[in-house]
Formats: sequence, structure tokens, C-alpha cells
Amino acid sequence: MLSRINHIGIAVKSLEETIPFYRDQLGMTLLGCEEVTEQKVKVAMLRIGESKIELLEPTADDSPVAKFLEKNGPGVHHVAYETEDVEGAIAHLQGKGARMIDAVPRSGAHGTRIAFVHPKSSNGVLTELCQPGH
Repeated sequence: MLSRINHIGIAVKSLEETIPFYRDQLGMTLLGCEEVTEQKVKVAMLRIGESKIELLEPTADDSPVAKFLEKNGPGVHHVAYETEDVEGAIAHLQGKGARMIDAVPRSGAHGTRIAFVHPKSSNGVLTELCQPGH
């Protein structure tokens, strides 16, 4: 069902202020930035070896990331697991009793299809299912 960790999402107040740390000090490769209007965020994706870090900056006060920052401050927001069949992964998890935030996949950054598992079903960790775009 899941093949690997796709990325770790980190909520930040400013991409402009945060990217230099990951790129210049930690030596990660910046893969690109984009705005995901539907989710009210700007994202920057960085690669380190086989892994990726996704920085998330809110674009509106009512975005989920803005609410996260208000409550928790900057830090780890979610862990995203890769799947080739996001609908199948949703059905599997629901069949096992997991509570989904997204019962139907939505568009994510970089052409992905995503769905979130509610943190109450995953011991407090916001979990993303991520099907890469082809």
C-alpha cells in the first residue's frame, strides 16, 4: 500500500527566511517553489539524498498551516507516505477504522494527489498519503 516516506512537511512563517538554512547551511537541493491555492500555502521542496523536506508557508490567516503555526509555532507539520494508489490506500485505511480528513483525494503540490489521515487515528501525527504525478 505504502512504498516509502515521500517527504516531511515543516510549517514555517516565511519561505524566504527559511530556505537559506536548508539550502545553504544544510546543503539540500531546492527542487522548486509553488503556491497551492486550494490549500492556501506556498511550498518549497528540498532534496537531501533520497529524502525530501517540504516547507509550508501559509498564504491566508485561515489556512490550516496558519492555524498550526498559531497553535504550535514553526516545526514538523506532517509526514507524507508515498502510494501508487491513493484511493486504494484511503479505502484500506477506512476499512481498518482510520478516520480520514480527506475521503476523496485532492490536488497537492508538484502534481500529486493527496489525502490526509486525521491525527486522532495516527497517534497525534498528521499523516499524508501522496500519489506522485506522472
